[in-house]
Amino acid sequence: VVASLRQHTNNQERQNFNLSFHAHRAGILDTVDAQKIAFLLRKAWTLYSVTPLFRFHRARLTEYARLLSAFIAAEKRKGLAVEVGVELDIKVALTSLADLRGSELDQAALLVQLSSRSQASSRNSEDKLVWSGWFCSMFGDDFSENVLEDFTCLPLFLSHGAESYTTLVGSWFQKTFDCCFRRLAISPLNLSWMVAMWAGCKLDRAASAVELVFSVPCLSQPLDISYAIHPEDAKALWDTVQKTPGEITQEEVDVFMDCLYAHFHRHFKIHLSATKLVKVSTAVASAHCDGIVKILHSQYLPGVLMLLTELAISQIQ
Repeated sequence: VVASLRQHTNNQERQNFNLSFHAHRAGILDTVDAQKIAFLLRKAWTLYSVTPLFRFHRARLTEYARLLSAFIAAEKRKGLAVEVGVELDIKVALTSLADLRGSELDQAALLVQLSSRSQASSRNSEDKLVWSGWFCSMFGDDFSENVLEDFTCLPLFLSHGAESYTTLVGSWFQKTFDCCFRRLAISPLNLSWMVAMWAGCKLDRAASAVELVFSVPCLSQPLDISYAIHPEDAKALWDTVQKTPGEITQEEVDVFMDCLYAHFHRHFKIHLSATKLVKVSTAVASAHCDGIVKILHSQYLPGVLMLLTELAISQIQ
């Protein structure tokens, strides 16, 4: 599913989303070597929005890697000056991922990797990858069209690894390119859109259950409710709800969720509408309200990244 998400205010209390699919974009990664995107799958990525980078130049990635490496070393050594170019215990690699973009107006994704070599290991031993992060724009056309030439738009950032490294990398990029990183949370409304979209996807292999996790408010002890639906049942329900193939409306998402709530109440006498949706899991991807996403199926990678790009842009604007 590759979708263009447009947000507007329906009334003062809630936001409505109008989403239309672009079938000709669905095969955007069909020609990409699966090995090149394998590292993106089945990892828990923490989401951030990033304002445009000022005077960022792709031709200087090697130089940026050296500077970032020196910055991390200096921070780890409590601010002591470190000479750029000397061999450090953290190695930084910056790589362009040319195939990971939606349109010609999008900037190619940028991968940042931190590797470590223990002092006891030999010089010929392989470095150990300790942290990964990547900047991405998937069909962020409207946003990139409206920025000045000196700015590079990569509004979505995903990190995997120790938060201390995320803080250091984010700090260096903010100081170097005058940008701003912010954690990107996912609202219950957006989670409901995700589960509706992903539950309706056709998969070429056996799918795992569709699971929704709800948090019960106003209790002295935290209580979560897990609700699992057979993937074929979830897809069958969505197929009956969706009026026009290739298009999704807020009304359809509401009907889909209301049907799930009604089924749960019929069996357990619990009103899920009084709880908070905090996590959704499908065979396509899983997402948590704290802004943690795991992409599970390469076929739908563009659609997942497009939705996340739109959410990041919405937070920036």
